[in-house]
Amino acid sequence: MAKPLGFEKPLGMRDILPNSLAKQRHLERALRHCIDRWGYEEISTPSLEYYDTVGAASATLTDRMFRLLDKQGHTVVLRPDMTTPIARVVSSLYKDVPLPIRLFYQANVFRAQEKEAGRNAEFFQTGIELIGDASEDADAEAIALAVFCLRAAGVETFRIAIGHVDFVDGLLEEEIADEELRSQFRNFLYERDFVGYRQLLATLDMSDDARNRLEALLRLRGDKGKIAEARELTVNGKARRAVETIASLWDALEAYGVTEDLLLDFNLISNLNYYTGVVFEGYAADLGSPLLGGGRYDHLLAQFGRPAPATGFAIKMDRLLQVTPAMKGQPTTRVLLCYTVERRREALAEAQLLREDGLIVVTRLIGNEDELSDSEKAGYAKVICLTKQEE
Repeated sequence: MAKPLGFEKPLGMRDILPNSLAKQRHLERALRHCIDRWGYEEISTPSLEYYDTVGAASATLTDRMFRLLDKQGHTVVLRPDMTTPIARVVSSLYKDVPLPIRLFYQANVFRAQEKEAGRNAEFFQTGIELIGDASEDADAEAIALAVFCLRAAGVETFRIAIGHVDFVDGLLEEEIADEELRSQFRNFLYERDFVGYRQLLATLDMSDDARNRLEALLRLRGDKGKIAEARELTVNGKARRAVETIASLWDALEAYGVTEDLLLDFNLISNLNYYTGVVFEGYAADLGSPLLGGGRYDHLLAQFGRPAPATGFAIKMDRLLQVTPAMKGQPTTRVLLCYTVERRREALAEAQLLREDGLIVVTRLIGNEDELSDSEKAGYAKVICLTKQEE
């Protein structure tokens, strides 16, 4: 017999209580205000999308999607990300809008979790998409805007790490012919398992020069000086072109004045396979997981019939809540206004006047003033009672 569910929620779902939700809304407003000033327009897409369009094009694995059947027998999914639905819109409803297009969103997305994972299956994101610009300046704009967003949210200490998918791939291709082996190395880098990386490297039969180059990859994390080190490791191929892209990108980022919040990470690997160039992740102090992620994805739009380069990022709002201070500003005064039925009209009019003065007013019908206990008065700066006895 199945165990009664009682007050349990579906796996990975959670309730957001008033205090946490108030802080989330506060952060969303701060981010929206910041992004607005960079010329991005807000978009909203449906929670449900067809699997054959958005689901099939998404970088999210199929087994992590919530799939359902609608009444017509079509398979639909709860949106697993926002980038793919926006690509659908840009290729259909926006097909006649000239590029580049700047859009942003604040929305929930859904990804099924394993029971052991302990992660949210529904979570909120704030993100931007810059579609139709292939330049390093577009990547720089996305990264700089990410910096300004985290500053606007009040994150005190953070770094955004920048890499390029072709650097790791190119360097591995130059030294290792076996794709399965290259995949193992990439997985170690994604997991930040440098011990496993070195152990696998030690098992390979290769020249000392090749081994040293692959070992040196692990040390390519730091400031602008790492560009020269990365250049020394490469020949004139995919990896070298990635280094030159990063060099041009860094010049643009210096013009934005944000490099103090950035670092270069040439072994940065993303678990999303649609990234085609620059990738970046944001980290905050005392937070073990990335606060934001983004990068260039130049092939996604082609799947919807409108090929176009694109870049963007998404901030994970649940993690942002963990690393931002309590809301600032003067607390609004809370007033409890109680009344008897005879003075209802007068009391409700008075409550509205107080609200117009900026106060929070809670009204309550009572029989007499003695009904109010001390615990009911707690949390209010002022208690007003308009009762029959006061007439």
